[in-house]
Amino acid sequence: MIVLRAKSIPFEVTYIDLRNKPDWFLAISPHGKVPVLQVDGEPLFESNAIAEYLEEAEPPHLHPENLIKRARNRAWTDFITTFTPALSGIYYTDSPDDRNERIEAAKPRLAKLEEALANERGNDGPYFNGPNLSLVDAAYAPFLQRFLYVDRWLGTKLLDEFPLVAAWARALVESDVVAGSVPENFFDEFRTGMRRRGFYVGELMRQTGQAAGG
Repeated sequence: MIVLRAKSIPFEVTYIDLRNKPDWFLAISPHGKVPVLQVDGEPLFESNAIAEYLEEAEPPHLHPENLIKRARNRAWTDFITTFTPALSGIYYTDSPDDRNERIEAAKPRLAKLEEALANERGNDGPYFNGPNLSLVDAAYAPFLQRFLYVDRWLGTKLLDEFPLVAAWARALVESDVVAGSVPENFFDEFRTGMRRRGFYVGELMRQTGQAAGG
């Protein structure tokens, strides 16, 4: 949805319950995952594949014009499969000790992103390549958005050790393109999911809600 919004492409969205996936969705999503994009009746699946299709199909281009930089951007987009389990693993934990172990495990991956932001763009950002949103930004934004949200409760201060990543993450979540890419009830549902699945951060959220009368 971020790429669609960044390119101002008109679209309609249908949200589904991922705990009770309808048959019509499973018929068009071979891996049973979201997102799926229907284009003239043809389903496209997997986030990066959808983003690359939209990049080729519709202006403005979000990849760099320079072929080398474009290839390196794609490589950093591929790194997301290594990076995001480390980051989300911090809040998919059952105890403070488990959380602390995951924090340490995430640091080498954050260090790689910090180095990339320092060396790849040669400017002050605020996005991965500079002042304009790119496909790399679109790929990482949802995961950084969720982490910044749950860290209100976890209080890891992890990104303090990686100031370029921290500034990048803040710029992404403050972007109208990113902020508007989730439904209004997204974070309510997210909190409910954390509590339902019994994660440590879900308990912190529950305690906060009770203290506030929620």
